[in-house]
Amino acid sequence: MKLRSTSGRLRTVVSGIAVVASLSLVAAGCGAGGSSGGGSNTLTVLVEGGGRAELQPVAERYKQETGTTVDLVELPYDGLYDRVQTELGSGQASFDVAALDAIWLSAFAAGVSPLDDLFTDDVKRDLFPGLVSEAQVNGAYVGMPVWTNSEILYYRTDLFGDAKERAAFQAKYGYALVPPTTWKQYRDVAEFFTRDTNGDGQTDLYGTDVKGAVETEWLATVSQTGETTMVLDPKSGQVTIDDAEHLEALNFYTSLLPYAPSGAAQLDWAGAQNLFYQGKLAMMRFWGHAYTQTPADAAVKGKIGVAPMIAGPGGIAGVPGAWYLSVPKATTRQEEAKKFVAFAYQHNELSITTSLGLVARISAFESQAGVAGHENYPAILTTLKSPATVARPATPKWQEIVNTVLTPMLQKAVAKGADNAALLKKAKTQIEAIAK
Repeated sequence: MKLRSTSGRLRTVVSGIAVVASLSLVAAGCGAGGSSGGGSNTLTVLVEGGGRAELQPVAERYKQETGTTVDLVELPYDGLYDRVQTELGSGQASFDVAALDAIWLSAFAAGVSPLDDLFTDDVKRDLFPGLVSEAQVNGAYVGMPVWTNSEILYYRTDLFGDAKERAAFQAKYGYALVPPTTWKQYRDVAEFFTRDTNGDGQTDLYGTDVKGAVETEWLATVSQTGETTMVLDPKSGQVTIDDAEHLEALNFYTSLLPYAPSGAAQLDWAGAQNLFYQGKLAMMRFWGHAYTQTPADAAVKGKIGVAPMIAGPGGIAGVPGAWYLSVPKATTRQEEAKKFVAFAYQHNELSITTSLGLVARISAFESQAGVAGHENYPAILTTLKSPATVARPATPKWQEIVNTVLTPMLQKAVAKGADNAALLKKAKTQIEAIAK
């Protein structure tokens, strides 16, 4: 699965998973499914990338228990967005359910059915607060979380567990070498491990990476300051990107550049993951699902530890990378579609054994405590349950803001001699023009 690098989405960038449209896509493109004749015993569900694998066991169980076939139609990320946008706009949907990226919910809210009756108190208690708030647009719940993700801390256990490294770190910094939990610790460890390991005069091991071509990791840093209105406040319309917290986050983020490989302005998720797998990084902050997908020939295979995302002054914080199941108003199979959405929530644990292994319910994450191979679950759980972890702003302009303002600003910020305060001030003016 390969997704655009502009949002906190699921990402599998080096494991070779291709986005392949199923045969049902051909039929769906010709009008099959939804209210266009998919058959009384078939539900058509649009998914993206790894979404097919995540929902396949749920679809199979649903057919076993209800007799209704669930046709999972897989499209690439942009294709899914365009298909949903076009059909919701026309009022004639060829699908009954769609898996939507969290950042799309506000843009598509008018075209999907409210799911308020599914959000009982028991349901909300078993979902992360950020996912519940993100699902509600203009007072109505427009999607049910089906899986979620967050960045967590990855570190080299061979380096952190080495007795000589531990002694040297203790002598230099005055405290034990452990997976860092704070900004200061992260910067100290990054500095410590940045070195020339073969004596050729060139740095070949870096403490961390700095991603300039994607915005989500910096946004997590913003939340780590304790900031509660990431970039802008959708309710008041006030743009907050130039406040003290955003500047503090950007200053910390760029302070890591001396301990990261050059070329930060072009570094995205794929590049960072490759650097770590090649053994060139001692640490990285990356999406939690990647823990189980380390290639067999990676230099760090069997040497990877995971921990919750680091904390700033405001505490641990990541950016929820959630996907939601939504029902188009245009489908004539409203009740059956909502029944499947409820079923997917009830059987969320079925996705644990899939290639990505991502779920949405707190209880599903908790069920894997102490299970070998799922050491990433507690790290994701702790990060998503942290009060400082907040969802991205619910605005239909968010993707435009990311593409035209946030990513370009970050690429300038990681350049030598950048004026972070000036960049944030300019970004505020640009976002105000977009959001008005």
